[in-house]
Amino acid sequence: MSEQGVVAPPENTPRRSPGEGSGRGDDLRRRLIEVLLGPIERRKMTYEEFLSWADEDTLAEWVDGEVVMSSPASKQHQNIADFLLKIMGIYAEAHNLGVVISAPFQIKLEQGREPDLLFVASKHMDRLKDTFLDGPADLVVEIVSPDSLDRDRGAKYYEYERAGIPEYWLIDPLRQRVEFYQLDADGRYRLVEPDADGVYRSSSLSAFWLRARWLWQTPPVLQVLQELQVI
Repeated sequence: MSEQGVVAPPENTPRRSPGEGSGRGDDLRRRLIEVLLGPIERRKMTYEEFLSWADEDTLAEWVDGEVVMSSPASKQHQNIADFLLKIMGIYAEAHNLGVVISAPFQIKLEQGREPDLLFVASKHMDRLKDTFLDGPADLVVEIVSPDSLDRDRGAKYYEYERAGIPEYWLIDPLRQRVEFYQLDADGRYRLVEPDADGVYRSSSLSAFWLRARWLWQTPPVLQVLQELQVI
C-alpha cells in the first residue's frame, strides 16, 4: 500500500533508469531561469488606456507608454502641498485668475505627468478636461523627494521648458531650498531669486507673492491671506 497522498505506479509500469528524461527537465529549468533573470517585458499602453486604468487615487505617470509609480508623500511634503493649495487656490479664486489643482491630477505633455500642484489661468480653461489637463499649465510646482529628485531636476524640468510652461517651482523640503524658474524670451528657464526680504513674486499668478520661509514654517493660512490682502 502506498503512503497517504502518494499514488504508486502499477506493478507492470516500466521503471525509468536513472537519468532518463532528465534532459527535458534540464531544458525546462534552463528556460525558466532565462525568463526569471532576463529583462522584464513591459506592456506599452496608450495615454487613453492609462487614464482608464488609473483611478483618482493612483500616484503614477505615463512615460514612454509605460506606467511609472510614485512613492507616497511624506508628512512634510503633504504639509507644503496643502499649504500652497490653500493660499494659492483662494488667491486665484478671489481674483478670478484661474484654478489651482493638486495631485493626483494628470497633465498631458510629451508624457503624462502628475505635478504636485498646477495653476491654470482663466484664459486657458479650455485645456482642462475631466481627468487631465490637455497641454501646458501656467505654473507647475514639484515638491521633490529622494526618489523623484533626478526626474524633477532632469526629465521633467526640460519637458516643462519645452512645453512652454511659464513658471516652474522646485521645492526641496529636506534641504529647505526652493528654486523658482521663469521662461525667458528665448523659451529657456532662468532662475529667479527672492528679493532681499525673501519674497518671491510670481509672473503667472498675477501679483501673487510668497515668502520663501513660509514653506518651512507654514504659518496659519488666515494670517498669510491677510498679508496677501485677500481677507
